[in-house]
Amino acid sequence: MKIAVITGANAGMGFATSLILANSGMHVVMLSRNEERGQKALDQINIRKKNGSAELVLCNLASLADIRKAADEINTRYERIDVLINNAGVVSPKREETQDGFEMQIGVNHLGHFLLTNLLLPAISQSKDGRIIIVSSGAHKWGRFYKEDPHLHEGYNVMKGYGQSKLCNLLFAKELTTRLKDTNISVFTLHPGAVSTELGVDRKTGLGKAVHNVFRPIFQTPREGADTAIYLALSNKVSDKQGHYFVNRKTEKTSVQAKSNGDALRLWNWSEKQTLL
Repeated sequence: MKIAVITGANAGMGFATSLILANSGMHVVMLSRNEERGQKALDQINIRKKNGSAELVLCNLASLADIRKAADEINTRYERIDVLINNAGVVSPKREETQDGFEMQIGVNHLGHFLLTNLLLPAISQSKDGRIIIVSSGAHKWGRFYKEDPHLHEGYNVMKGYGQSKLCNLLFAKELTTRLKDTNISVFTLHPGAVSTELGVDRKTGLGKAVHNVFRPIFQTPREGADTAIYLALSNKVSDKQGHYFVNRKTEKTSVQAKSNGDALRLWNWSEKQTLL
């Protein structure tokens, strides 16, 4: 049985992906930062699935210590991981920080996944067809990697922070692809489209719900948004597409910034220092 690890698996695209991969016959390790919501999602998977299996592992991507604990738990249970889907993401209308003092969007969307991926790499390398799938966004096209102030202590706005974090997803994937050249691990990135989830909604104040309500008619469902990630996890037609960026199951061009080898290496080195890797 193949093993898949999915971040942000308790809701939205992560939940939809978990259900489909379980029904494909995989064992799905569902990562969630909230135990109650995670358990409810796992219960729903067990009710609705007709194949495969699933389990819950708690992991707050806004905490390096929590990520290390979750990775240790997964690595202890499994010698092999076949698919890792870095799906979780946050949008912060106002500047917030992770437990380690990182700006929230780059902290969760990039640094949390950077650390988790590297900690799980030995297990992924044990798969005959290891796949790392990173959910980015078309927002990377307006993103910049602010080398002098990556945590945006000055001049913060949500678009600037989110664009940077999504660009970092692609730069991370670019350098990771280079480092995994000639191995049995493939790296893919994707844009899921505009999806109706609670991404960007402050659970305490409800900030962001009005935006979702206005645009809900043109949003995709979580299942539609998850389609490309599911395709990349299951398809036998993508072996020659290592390192590519996908939209609607097709390869697409990225921004000029996302193609920078220099920024990809600089981001990697900076990320190693930030995460104490």
